[in-house]
Amino acid sequence: MNGLQFMNLGAASSSASSYSGMILIILMIALMYFFMIRPQQKQRKQHQDMMSQLHKGDEVVTIGRMHGKIDSINREDRTVTLDCEGIYLTFDMVAIARVVKPADTTETKAEDKEAKEPAEKKETSSDAKEELAASDSAKSEVPASDDNNDEK
Repeated sequence: MNGLQFMNLGAASSSASSYSGMILIILMIALMYFFMIRPQQKQRKQHQDMMSQLHKGDEVVTIGRMHGKIDSINREDRTVTLDCEGIYLTFDMVAIARVVKPADTTETKAEDKEAKEPAEKKETSSDAKEELAASDSAKSEVPASDDNNDEK
């Protein structure tokens, strides 16, 4: 009977190790999904959303880092024609890496910032004048004999 008891113990341990092996494989597949497949799917969806929102006049950058403005879009053939400083080039839509914000919106934001900055500069300039006056008075209070001692 001793031999049969050892065989039963061996069968129980082998079935437990096969379950742990299967659990390990399932865990690895789940990790691959969450760290590799899912982020790629999100990126692909964002790129498709960007492609569906393209309009004539948008400034874009291609995957080859060429900058241009969209002249025409052919959604049937999935191509886009870019105006690159007077040269018209046709690309597949998947060649568009990103859309650059139109220059009009950035100019207006820059103008808004400039309008706010002078008021802030006035406030800081008066503070700066006070600090400058304080530092000048501190310099004038330093005795001249200290300068002579430093030279020795």
